[in-house]
Amino acid sequence: MQINEYDLVVIGSGPAGQKGAICAAKLRKKVAIIDRQRTIGGVCVHTGTIPSKMLREAILYLSGFRQRTFYGRGYVVKDRILMSDLVFRAQSVMTREVEVIKAQLRRNLVTTLEGDARFKDPHTIEIHNEDGVQLIHGEKILIACGTRPAHSDDIPIDGKRIFDSDQVHCLDEVPRELIVVGAGIIGLEFASMFATLGVKVTLLDLRPTLLEFVDREIIESLSFQLRQLGTVFRLGEKVVQVGLDQERDRVFAKLESGKIVRGQALLYTIGRQANSDQLNIEVTGIQPDPRGKLSVNENFQTVVPHIYAAGDVIGFPALASTSMEQGRLASSHMFGKPSSMSTNLIPYGIYAIPEISMVGATEEELTRRKAPYEIGLAHYSELAKGQMLGDENGLLKILFDPDTLKLLGVHIIGDRAAEIIHIGQAVLTMGATIEYFRDTVFNYPTLAEAYKVAALDGLNKI
Repeated sequence: MQINEYDLVVIGSGPAGQKGAICAAKLRKKVAIIDRQRTIGGVCVHTGTIPSKMLREAILYLSGFRQRTFYGRGYVVKDRILMSDLVFRAQSVMTREVEVIKAQLRRNLVTTLEGDARFKDPHTIEIHNEDGVQLIHGEKILIACGTRPAHSDDIPIDGKRIFDSDQVHCLDEVPRELIVVGAGIIGLEFASMFATLGVKVTLLDLRPTLLEFVDREIIESLSFQLRQLGTVFRLGEKVVQVGLDQERDRVFAKLESGKIVRGQALLYTIGRQANSDQLNIEVTGIQPDPRGKLSVNENFQTVVPHIYAAGDVIGFPALASTSMEQGRLASSHMFGKPSSMSTNLIPYGIYAIPEISMVGATEEELTRRKAPYEIGLAHYSELAKGQMLGDENGLLKILFDPDTLKLLGVHIIGDRAAEIIHIGQAVLTMGATIEYFRDTVFNYPTLAEAYKVAALDGLNKI
């Protein structure tokens, strides 16, 4: 059997795989990328980032959520919202995005191979598809195979009444009552979306607090706004049993404390399982952790020097944005063009309703480090643009050193938070002071103007 040889073989065509392959191709390397026919673009395009964000946009539009400030709390664009209404927009965007990715790979002369990849040895990969088995050899290999929702043998997931985050878009109808097990980023995002539709949501999590890496004031605001939508929080509660009560035609979750929570449907979002368990990776000498995640060094190398890994398969932060950069950096290092990513200046986006974004240090982190700081606040209700958008609860918060005035962190909750965070990110990267915001002219009316308002508020305190 003929074995085609490549300088780089990439397993997975999600954000990390795409950027890793294209970066190597631009360095004049012969590159192949492997993925299944219907999953070009990875989880990002098909079940994760893009579908969930499109679902969010559809919900915001059809529920009339942004207009309720003007037209009353009962305002909706459509009285009865169906799941088909919500997923309709996503399909067209996903189709276009797949075509864009294919065109980018084709333009950069990256060979796309369709099928299931499995290691035969540390350099040889078998590709299984309808035509049989194909062997290819990679001088370097980048594993960017992504993740899937983690399942438990005790949770009877059927994709209809009890489902995971990948199955949300396949539901027949919008449930009237929803139990969400797991209050991580994915659980919170979906809980807030369904709550915005008027679904009665109960959020369960073993942890006593939400998203510990997020600024507490921001989380308090999120919790308040979700409670306003009728969300019930059951934190610090362990789920011991989930099932379907046939008599009542209800789903139930039994808690260790003895409580029983009932609803029409249940969303199970307890972490992600890496797809490395499908690669026969053990023949390379790499040992994944129990969730299938791979350990890498600062250059994204595994314990086998010619095999790199990037994206969700290496764990936190598991963002599409960071995965893209990890893939690029892995390729740069393997072909002698090393670079680095400043991990403390990564912007995080949480696409709940309301949206959250942050970059730099939190108050809690600075307190632990015994680092002095001062705060500047800008409420969306003070901004003309905030009022135009109907966002009365939005908040931009900047943290800065009271002596040097150097910017330390930016935290935002509210409409378009993930868009305007990059202004703060740029100033942080430059090592500038909050005087930059005071002295810069921002377009009016914009949400970006919040930086000037917050800077003036902070400077007034010193």
